Amino acid sequence: MKNIFVFLICLTPLFINAQSQMPNVRLKNLDNDYKNVYEDYNKKDKVYVFSFWATWCAPCLSELESISENIEEWKEEVDFDVIAVSVDDARTVKRVKPLINGKDWDYEVLLDTNQELKRTLQISNVPHVIVVKNKKVVYVHNGYVEGAEEELFEEIKSL
Repeated sequence: MKNIFVFLICLTPLFINAQSQMPNVRLKNLDNDYKNVYEDYNKKDKVYVFSFWATWCAPCLSELESISENIEEWKEEVDFDVIAVSVDDARTVKRVKPLINGKDWDYEVLLDTNQELKRTLQISNVPHVIVVKNKKVVYVHNGYVEGAEEELFEEIKSL
């Protein structure tokens, strides 16, 4: 009986229907302007990398730093944009702008303080990367280990 229960628990993620299209959600950027993730990131055949992160998440910061170190070289091969979506809540969102100002990241930053986008996309934890093309989610990666950015770039190139 215990083995059947463990087996069913392991299969559950396979049956969950994840969001396959970007939702119609508006988030503020660091300039306090609203951006709609469905309408504002929809240039035909352009690839958008949405990296969900938080200021308190060391792997998130490592992932964004690794992407930043390679982005100029990668953009010579592929036209894509990175959108860093902070999931910091009302208590920690005040740390986002100073952190970004201290980094040399060439990303647009959106603030998902009530985690509406995160919930809609069924993201449970960060770091989490979603690659979008033509408003459709085409690649998802959760977690970060050194070198994962190369796998991400290979996915971007394949699109």
